[in-house]
Amino acid sequence: MKRIFLTLGLAAALLGPLAPAARAWGFFGHRVITQVAVYQLPAGMQGFYYRHLPELVRLCTAPDERRNQDKTEASRHFIDMDHFSEDNPFAKVPREYEAAQDRFSADTLRKYGTVPWTVIETKNKLVSAFSERDTAGIVLYSAELAHYVEDAFVPLHTTVNYDGQLTNQAGLHSLWESQLPERYIQTYKLSAPDGNEAKVLKNPLDAIWQVIQNSYGFLTATFDLETKASKGFTPQTKYTYAHRFGKTQRRYSDAFADEYNKLVGGQVDYRMRTAAPMVASFWMTAWQEAGRPDLGKLMAPAKLRKPEQDSLDVQLRAYKANTLPKDLLLLAMQKEKKAAAVDDVKAADPNDALPPPPPEPAPIAPGGATIKVAAPAAPAKVKTKTKGAAGTEKAKSKPLDW
Repeated sequence: MKRIFLTLGLAAALLGPLAPAARAWGFFGHRVITQVAVYQLPAGMQGFYYRHLPELVRLCTAPDERRNQDKTEASRHFIDMDHFSEDNPFAKVPREYEAAQDRFSADTLRKYGTVPWTVIETKNKLVSAFSERDTAGIVLYSAELAHYVEDAFVPLHTTVNYDGQLTNQAGLHSLWESQLPERYIQTYKLSAPDGNEAKVLKNPLDAIWQVIQNSYGFLTATFDLETKASKGFTPQTKYTYAHRFGKTQRRYSDAFADEYNKLVGGQVDYRMRTAAPMVASFWMTAWQEAGRPDLGKLMAPAKLRKPEQDSLDVQLRAYKANTLPKDLLLLAMQKEKKAAAVDDVKAADPNDALPPPPPEPAPIAPGGATIKVAAPAAPAKVKTKTKGAAGTEKAKSKPLDW
C-alpha cells in the first residue's frame, strides 16, 4: 500500500468529519446487489422477498439518504482499521463490541467506524421483526441490513485514506464504487462465485469480520493500480469537472475510468458478486434465529400470483445466464417509481377479493427512452415495532417512494 506521510491519527484530525457522500456503494451498486441477493434465497423466503422487491431495492439506500439529518449515521458504514494499527490491526481490535469499547472507548469507535457491530445490531432487529410477524419491519430491516453488509465489501470502507485524499488520489472512492459499476455493469458477472452460495451463518459476527478483513486486503491494489493507470494521463485528461449541488466538483474522466477498469474492474465485479450471497446469508440467518416463520402467512395471497411467478422465473434464468443488465431486468437501471405499500402486519384472508397485480417495472428502451407506465397509489403509513437493548421502540412512518 502507498505510504501515507501524515500519521493516520493526525491526518484524520486535520481532515475533520467524514464527507457523507464518500462512504458507501453508490445507489446503483447497493440496489443491484440487493436485488441479486433475492435470487439466492431458499423457496421458503424467496416468494415474500420477491413480492417486496421494489421496496427492498428502494429502501436499501435509506441509510445513506438520512445521513444529513442523522449525524450519528455516518460511522455505521465503515471501520478504519489502519487507525488502530497498520501492522495486522485485526489482531488488535476485539471482535466483540464491549471488548473493543473497553480497549478503545465508545467515542473512538464512533469516530473510526462501527460497521461490523451495526450489521449485527440490524440483524437482531430483523430477527425481532420476523419473530413478531411484522411485515413492515421485515422489509425495512432486510433493506437496511443489506446496505450495511454491502458497505463492508468496499475496500475503501476500511481505511482512514477512504477517498485517496492522503495520497493525492481524491475521488478514488466514487470511481471505484460508483463510476465503474455504473459504466461497466454490462460486462460484470452477477451470479455467485463457486463456494459463495448463500447459507445460514454459524457465527454472523465472525462472518462480517471476515468480509472486512478481505476488503482490507484489496487496499494495496486499489491504490497502486490507480497510480499505474495514471502514467498515461495528464491532469487535463485524467480529470473532468461537473457542477452539482451548487458546487464545481472534480471527478475522474471516463477515459481514465476505462483504463483503471482494465486493471481493477475484476476486483469491483468480484466484490459485488460475493456481497449478494452474504446479504442473502444474513437474511436467512435472521429468519432461522426467529424460528423460520411461515412468510406465506404475511402475504395476500399466500403465494406469488402466476404473473409474479412467471416474472421471477424469467429473472432467475437471466441471473443464472448473467444477462440481467442486458435484458434490462435490474431495477437500478429503470426509472424510479413509487413502491406499493407493504402487506399489513397481519395478512389478509386469502378468501377475500384479491388486489390487482402490481404494474410491471418500466424498462429503459435502447437509447435511454423510458417506456411509461401508470404510477401506483401512494404508499400507506406503516407501523414498525422493534426490540433492542434499550427496550421496545415504536415508530410510524411512510415508506420511501421507489
